[in-house]
Amino acid sequence: MEWKPEEEGLRQILTLLKESQSPDTATQRAVQQKLEELNKYPDFNNYLIYVLTKLVTEEEPTRSLSGLILKNNVKSHYNNFLPEVAEFIKRECLSAVGDPSPLIRATVGIIITTIASKGEITSWPELLPLLCQMLDSQDYNVCEGAFGALQKICEDTAELLDSDALNRPLNVMIPKFLQFFRHSAPKIRCHAIACVNYFIMSRTQALMLHIDAFIENLFYLASDEDPDVRKNVCHALVLLLEVRLDRLIPHLPNIIEYMLLRTQDPEEGVALEACEFWLSFAEQNVCREVLGPRLPALLPVLVKGMRYSEMDVILLRGDRDDDADEQEPDRDADIRPRFHKPRSHTIKHNVGGGDSNMSSGGDSDDEDDGTDNDSSLSDWNLRKCSAAALDMLANVFGADLLPVLFPILKETLFHDDWVIKESGILALGAVAEGCMVGMVPHLPDLVPYLVCCLGERKALVRAITCWTLSRYSHWIVAQSHDLYLRPVMTELLKRVLDNNKRVQEAACSAFATLEEEACTELVPYLGHILQTLVYAFSRYQHKNLLILYDAIGTLADSVGHHLNKPEYINLLMPPLITKWNVLKDEDKDLFPLLECLSSVATALQSGFLPYCEPVFRRCVSLIEQTLNQNIANTQSPEQFDAPDKDFMIVALDLLSGLAEGLDGHINHLVLNSNLMQLLYQCMQDPMPEVYPVRQSSFALLGDLTKACFQHVHPYIPEFLPILGMNLNPEIISVCNNATWAIGEISIKLGSETSKYIPLVLNHLVEIINRPNTPKTLLENTAITIGRLGYVCPHDVAPVLHQFVRQWCTSLRNIRDNEEKDSAFRGICQMIQVNPGGVVPDFMFFCDAVASWSHPKEDLKEMFTKILHGFKNQVGEENWRRFTDQFPVQLSARLTAMCGI
Repeated sequence: MEWKPEEEGLRQILTLLKESQSPDTATQRAVQQKLEELNKYPDFNNYLIYVLTKLVTEEEPTRSLSGLILKNNVKSHYNNFLPEVAEFIKRECLSAVGDPSPLIRATVGIIITTIASKGEITSWPELLPLLCQMLDSQDYNVCEGAFGALQKICEDTAELLDSDALNRPLNVMIPKFLQFFRHSAPKIRCHAIACVNYFIMSRTQALMLHIDAFIENLFYLASDEDPDVRKNVCHALVLLLEVRLDRLIPHLPNIIEYMLLRTQDPEEGVALEACEFWLSFAEQNVCREVLGPRLPALLPVLVKGMRYSEMDVILLRGDRDDDADEQEPDRDADIRPRFHKPRSHTIKHNVGGGDSNMSSGGDSDDEDDGTDNDSSLSDWNLRKCSAAALDMLANVFGADLLPVLFPILKETLFHDDWVIKESGILALGAVAEGCMVGMVPHLPDLVPYLVCCLGERKALVRAITCWTLSRYSHWIVAQSHDLYLRPVMTELLKRVLDNNKRVQEAACSAFATLEEEACTELVPYLGHILQTLVYAFSRYQHKNLLILYDAIGTLADSVGHHLNKPEYINLLMPPLITKWNVLKDEDKDLFPLLECLSSVATALQSGFLPYCEPVFRRCVSLIEQTLNQNIANTQSPEQFDAPDKDFMIVALDLLSGLAEGLDGHINHLVLNSNLMQLLYQCMQDPMPEVYPVRQSSFALLGDLTKACFQHVHPYIPEFLPILGMNLNPEIISVCNNATWAIGEISIKLGSETSKYIPLVLNHLVEIINRPNTPKTLLENTAITIGRLGYVCPHDVAPVLHQFVRQWCTSLRNIRDNEEKDSAFRGICQMIQVNPGGVVPDFMFFCDAVASWSHPKEDLKEMFTKILHGFKNQVGEENWRRFTDQFPVQLSARLTAMCGI
């Protein structure tokens, strides 16, 4: 018997739906509670679908709201629905696909998709055939409603649709969709392209069979009058560029002309989608050859796309000359979530050991793109995409881009309209990385020009100039301080104290980049820098304070122990400790402050002693609270929320900073705490892929081993097996820090390490021989193998032949330091125990020895003894033949070092 609603029940639900649209929060809370109670009634969901599909006398927003509540119920409780309720909802949805109201059709489509994504698509066999059949309806509403539902299904369950589980419905659906590319209604054409686009990246077989028809249809729609159709055509071509370039190559000249046109489309959504094409094209091998001749047409379009639109200027209040806003409190929405970067043990390299190209400084992956000053705008827009495309093309074409770009820069940089001038400064920053070599001759004129622009009236010009200058900081730092570094630094520090918050943010970030490049070059100016940054504490609102912490932390990392002077400490520490005392344990602003203090503690060393005890105790307390909350949540998830493990991670990292900076002074703090027991729990965090708790734990373990091994020693039998189990290169950062910690422990443990070598050696040998292992992990693995060989040569030497070549190539580019010293002593001892193990790879050993600049005398003697021993063993003639293969520089280094 067909289900029918009761009048009273219907009235109650309609009242609730109307009340839920009230702006009053108390009313909304009461409605929410009532809805949860109603969910206990099995047919409550019948009422919801009934209101959506049948109560045509009600207002559309009320009906749609009823459907959205049902959608949430399907999402949360569908598996608990009675079979007859589920069937009723499915039937009603299919009957209402063609509702005259677009809002109701869209809501019905969302419910259908939600049911389908609950795995129900397999047990609802009639759904896809029926929707496909409805596409042929003469009733536009039915056709559009069915297409809307199909588009959502394609988006949510693309993988399932292309599987045997459903008998491969795409073999029917894709040809069907292609038929509608030329439909008279733009909305239908739009749906049809969107549906097919979901299957491009996965190279779905059903689409690949019809790829030529698909491309032909796209070209047919290229100049469609509907912006959404044009946008979907552009999106399809961008995706095809990545997966079926072979099919596009014959058409590329036409596609390039088309995309040039569309990148200037009056509809920004279309222009943005077209602009993505240049980003994608820059990654293709044919880019240089095919796009080179069209750069004179493309670059003006991209630079024009970098301009702020009129609406942007209004939203950013960019047209006001009085742009002081530092007194206005930040809204919570302005403050983006920050992500803590956990500690990872890395090794410093010889200058010239890596890429010899002049870089723009910083890691391009992590760098801000200079367009983030418009954070009140949408996350990704035409300005950002244009700048990113120019950046990518600069990396492809290098200096060859500049003859085309310079006339455009000349026109924009000196333009009277500040919006155009600003876009020129952004373009200048965008090409810094890719065109650095070609830009160098022009920088003596451009850098002073940019320094002048820091004093411009418009805040948005001042802000972008900060970023562009930071992109050239590598060059600035390498020149005369009086000509470049000092004026750039002086003006940037003035902007750090700008009265506009957007400029403060840009200047602070730019100054942090300059700090990373300049390092100890900044030491003569430390007083002025610190006075400025500390004064900013009293000026900055919430959001920029978080960036200021980063600038102070980076300064500490850059100048290191030079910060350890009473006058600097007295300037810097009071405001930091004041903030530290004000923030509660559950306040996420602790993250950047703890990161900053970690760098400061490491730099100040003994200068941090007066502050270390309360900081240490609070960190231990944060770790303990997080662990306890985690246990409570595991045992009673409905009663206790899961903790935010970032509190624990940042606390572990600050303790590492304390251990590294204070060295033995941390001894009494560790002794009077339960840190080692907490560390044992952290090292076994169950989710290493999600939270870097283990990574930070192993970093702390290594630092504590160096600072106060007497407290680590009793736990070695528990710790070392855990470290051995974490030598899994699939989780690189965890593996890296575990490897480093093992090396540090072995140096302290000495010959006692012998019993633990079977737990770790095979894993380490496997990692060092693994293809595509990241450089940092290779270096740490080589150091640790060397250190194990140093303390237990007889345990490691038998497998010398399995790793010696890779070991030598991994360590040839790292700087002379204590870690390298102990590792090379280890390799020498292993060679003495098992000389045969190195014979096939002896040239690699010679090369690694030559990488030393100033080895200690006794280490130099070890090298000399091994080299002369081999020379005597093989005889003068064979030795000469062997050394004739050496590059000239290698022979010269070995002769100078070992007299060989």
